[in-house]
Amino acid sequence: MEEMRKRYRTPTEEGFPDRLSMHIGGEEMIYEKAMSLRYGENPHQPAALYRPLRGHPVIGNLKLIKGGKGGLSQTNIEDVNNALNILKYFEEPACAVMKHLNPSGVAASRGGFESLRDIYIRARDCDSVAAYGSVVVFNSTLDEGTGEEVASTFVEVVAAPSFEEEAIGVLSSRRDLRIIQFQNLATLSRFIGDPPQPYNISILVDGSIIVSAPLLTRIRGPGDLRIVTRRNPTERELDDLIFSWYICMNVRSNGIVVSRDRATLGIGAGQQDRVTAVRLALEKAAERGHREELKGAVLASDGFFPFSDSVELMAKYGITACIQPGGSIRDEEVIKACEEHGIAMAFTDERCFRHF
Repeated sequence: MEEMRKRYRTPTEEGFPDRLSMHIGGEEMIYEKAMSLRYGENPHQPAALYRPLRGHPVIGNLKLIKGGKGGLSQTNIEDVNNALNILKYFEEPACAVMKHLNPSGVAASRGGFESLRDIYIRARDCDSVAAYGSVVVFNSTLDEGTGEEVASTFVEVVAAPSFEEEAIGVLSSRRDLRIIQFQNLATLSRFIGDPPQPYNISILVDGSIIVSAPLLTRIRGPGDLRIVTRRNPTERELDDLIFSWYICMNVRSNGIVVSRDRATLGIGAGQQDRVTAVRLALEKAAERGHREELKGAVLASDGFFPFSDSVELMAKYGITACIQPGGSIRDEEVIKACEEHGIAMAFTDERCFRHF
C-alpha cells in the first residue's frame, strides 16, 4: 500500500521527443515540449505537455509558480483546460471548481459588491463534497482573502491570470498545492463567427484520427433564444439561463446544469439517459443543502428532452425556467408539460454535446 501511495507522488519518466509536427492542408504545425508531466491519466502512463511554436498559447505558456506532489498530471492540465472553456465566456470575475474535467461548481459575480472570495465560496459550495481535491480556476487576479479561503480546504491546483504577492504567500503554506499562472484567455474563440481554431483532434484505438472544429455557440445573449412557451422568462431567469448554457456546453454529456443567481446549484454529468442526468442534478442540489434555492432556479440541458419526464422532475423541485436545443419529435408534448407547470422554456436551436 505504501508503494502505491508513493507512485501517486512520483513522476513517471517519459522519453517523448522535444518537438512534434503535423501538416493540416498546406500548413505545418510545430510543437515543442513545454514540460514533462508527473504522469498521464494514471501513474503507469508517461506524459508530456506540448505547445505550438506559433501564436500565444494560454495553457502551453503556463507558469508553474509553485510545484508540489511531484508536479502536474495530465488530468490537472485537462481540468484547467476545461475550466478555461467555461471562464472564457465571462468578462466579470468568475470561478470554476473542477473534478475529473467536469465542473463541480461555477459562480460569477453578481455585481461590484461581491468579493472574489465570496464568488469562490458559492462555486465551491455548490457541491462541497465533490470540491475536495479539486482544481480551482479563476479569470481574475487572486487576492489574499480568496487565497486564504482556497487554502482552508484540500485543493490540488489553483490557477489564475495573476496573483497578489500576499495570496501566493498564503497558498504556498499548503505543501502539495500547485499554483499556475496563465495568460491570453481573451484570445480564445467563443462564438460562431470567431476563427474556428484550434481544431480538435481525437486519436482512435488504431491510430486513426478524427479532426473536428471546436465547439462554439451562437448564443451571445437572451436575444438569440427562442421562447416556445406562453410564459416568458423573467430578466433574472434569462440571465441565469445564459449563465447555465455556457457551463452546460462544457459538462460531459448527457449534461444538466441547475443554477440560480449566477451560481450552479447542481450538475448532472456523463449519464447515458437524459432524465437520469436531470434527476442527479436536482437530487444532488437538494442533498448539498440547496433545496430551498431550487424554487425559482433554472435548468440547462445540452440536448433535447425526448420525453416530458424531465419536465415533471423540474416541476417537482420548483424549477421555473429551462433552456435546451429543441428538435425532439415530442417537442410539442414537452412544451405542453411546461405550460401545465408554468415553466418557461427557451430553445437555443443548437446542440452542445461534449463527450470528452
